[in-house]
Amino acid sequence: MSEIDYYQIMGIDEDASIDSIKKAYRRLARKYHPDVSKDEDAEEKFKQLSAAYDVLKNKEKRAEYDHIRKHGAPGGSWDGAQNRGDQSNYHHGNFENAQGANDFFESIFGRQRREGAGYSYSMDGDDVHYRLAVTLEESYQGSRRLISFESVERDNSGVATKKVQKINVTIPKGVINGQQLRLKGKGNPGISGGRPGDLFLEIELEAHPLFHADQRDITLILPVAPWELVLGESVDVPTLGDPKKLKIPPNSKSGQKLRLKGEGLPGKSPGDLYVVLQVTMPHPANESDRQLFEQMKRQMAFNPREHIRVK
Repeated sequence: MSEIDYYQIMGIDEDASIDSIKKAYRRLARKYHPDVSKDEDAEEKFKQLSAAYDVLKNKEKRAEYDHIRKHGAPGGSWDGAQNRGDQSNYHHGNFENAQGANDFFESIFGRQRREGAGYSYSMDGDDVHYRLAVTLEESYQGSRRLISFESVERDNSGVATKKVQKINVTIPKGVINGQQLRLKGKGNPGISGGRPGDLFLEIELEAHPLFHADQRDITLILPVAPWELVLGESVDVPTLGDPKKLKIPPNSKSGQKLRLKGEGLPGKSPGDLYVVLQVTMPHPANESDRQLFEQMKRQMAFNPREHIRVK
């Protein structure tokens, strides 16, 4: 078992997510950064923290470290102790030839960056999350939008300054509710040459007066007259693009769903437009109209409540 515990250094559990690892690093890096901290051993703690973060944030490095932490390094314990005699059968690349802890781990993870005689205490910037409201028309056609958000910029001593950042963003065709768009390097700036964070746009489709979106499929409630349901009809229906002709079959029913294939939101597999028929009763405007209803009452043997038992 390894005597150096990167999980303990970062104060996280062994099953911690990458987001938890990043949050822990940012919190502790600000605490132990040598340009900020007054702790006597801040530099050493920052070095340990940087080494731990470099390993645990990387999926492959973390897997290697977890194996070594559990089974020990090839040729002996990686903390530099003499070979204990337990021959590990874990081999990868030229790790078998690594001499001692430092050489072995440097063969996996590489050497820590240096600037002159000192270490480079750089820190990556935080990611920024922005909820972007998008209309269905913008999703259907694609669009560009100027957005503004608050970013945090830190100087080399860690002092934070809030700034309003404006950026033009492209809304691709076919974005759906909850989708995230990543703009690399558009988040908060890094410290001392660290990489800037990313800007994540979370898409939120706005409510529409006619259409309802479910992923890339669109639903439209279409009012129809009783005779259009009974006799059948070809009607114009709105879509997010141009209007389309829809054929209502004879003897259709209220609530019946008809499909216009490929008329939903665009994508590798375009969505469909589902048209739900909803009967709308006419209101008699004069006595002649009322007579038509009287004639229907006498002529048609229709009881809408025949399936309901009334005691």
